[in-house]
Amino acid sequence: MGSKYTKRYSEEYKRDAIELVRSSGRTVTEVARELGVSSESLRGWVKKARAAQDTGSGPGSVRAGRAAGDRDEELKRLRKLTAEQAKTIEILRKATAFVRPERKGAAGVGR
Repeated sequence: MGSKYTKRYSEEYKRDAIELVRSSGRTVTEVARELGVSSESLRGWVKKARAAQDTGSGPGSVRAGRAAGDRDEELKRLRKLTAEQAKTIEILRKATAFVRPERKGAAGVGR
């Protein structure tokens, strides 16, 4: 016995909801609550979209492939930025140690 709400949401609405979950960084439950959709429904849409993306099938697979490429580029850029920032932090840490060496012993000793 099927529910009368089986086809309640359009494919475009589902795609937009899935993209909101992916891009917002919020949980499925939070997004579902905001949209007024069952969290289980939204979770199912996200899971189905992931499966379609992994197999490269389904609507928007070309777009999904492009999105995966964009994600890979962004990940590469962020990893490079993280490495640069780690080097900068290390340089600053060494410079701070050189300018203000850590004092051993009780505070005020040697004054």
